[in-house]
Amino acid sequence: MKPILLVVAPYYHDISEMLIGGATSAIYAAAHTAEMLSVPGALEIPGAIAMAAKSGHYDAYVALGCVIRGETSHYDTVASESAHALQLLAIGHHHAAIGNGILTCENMEQARVRSDVAQGNKGGEAAKAALRMLQIRQLFGLEHS
Repeated sequence: MKPILLVVAPYYHDISEMLIGGATSAIYAAAHTAEMLSVPGALEIPGAIAMAAKSGHYDAYVALGCVIRGETSHYDTVASESAHALQLLAIGHHHAAIGNGILTCENMEQARVRSDVAQGNKGGEAAKAALRMLQIRQLFGLEHS
């Protein structure tokens, strides 16, 4: 069994730490191991996952980060493009088992609630999604490159 890779954009450090906590707890509870890779921002997460998928060193991937709406349209671009790129990796030739834990929030309070393991636990949910997608990939006998 290969480890699960957490790819984290730690722009909002406290939020990222809570997401990581939830994700690692879910992964360890499922008897898997985890490794972590930090990237500059949410837009870089899919690229890092694509590179890692090519390496063949990981069974699944958990994308973790947070995008909070600001005064410009940058939020919309980052939220949309990062989610779209992750979906392309999941349905493309990589057959990547990915859990998307990139929060898209209106404000910091929403981010705190969604990332807190005692409340929203979106990191844990993303890890569970990645693990389930790994099971589905294995069910169909697919390997990822």
